[in-house]
Amino acid sequence: MTPPWVLTIAYWIHMLATVIWIGGLAALTFLVLPAARKSVDPSGYAALLGAIQKRFNPIAWLCLALLVATGMLQMSASPRYEGFLAVSNPWASAILIKHLFIFGMVAVSAYLTWWVLPALQRAALLRAAGRDVVDSSALERQEVLLIRINFILGIVILALTAVARVNA
Repeated sequence: MTPPWVLTIAYWIHMLATVIWIGGLAALTFLVLPAARKSVDPSGYAALLGAIQKRFNPIAWLCLALLVATGMLQMSASPRYEGFLAVSNPWASAILIKHLFIFGMVAVSAYLTWWVLPALQRAALLRAAGRDVVDSSALERQEVLLIRINFILGIVILALTAVARVNA
């Protein structure tokens, strides 16, 4: 049995990581990106997006690692947990669906981190060197769309957490 103080710390870290990750996505989605689109020229916008993501991605991946570690601890300590892929109660159903959405969020984050962001950074570097760049606005729109998708997935994950809590 997991000691209560360990679970308390795990819940606290889990909530803190959630607030940082989802809060960061919300800030990007509703504040930073719309303001940047209106006030920064197109070449500077790509550079700004790259700089923001360069700072945000390590934080987001750290939060993800903390969420996985603390979430597994919490799940294994739950009396509703009956084993891997054992879906015999509403709590287990909510947790399984939540994890599917988490995998989707991880996939979107990985695509942003290792494909879209490097492509935007290459375009910004080429533009800064005075070289012709294929229009990067499609990549910028894709990044904004994927950030919004991740934010929506995060909101759904929070809702599924609430469903699981009610059925715990």
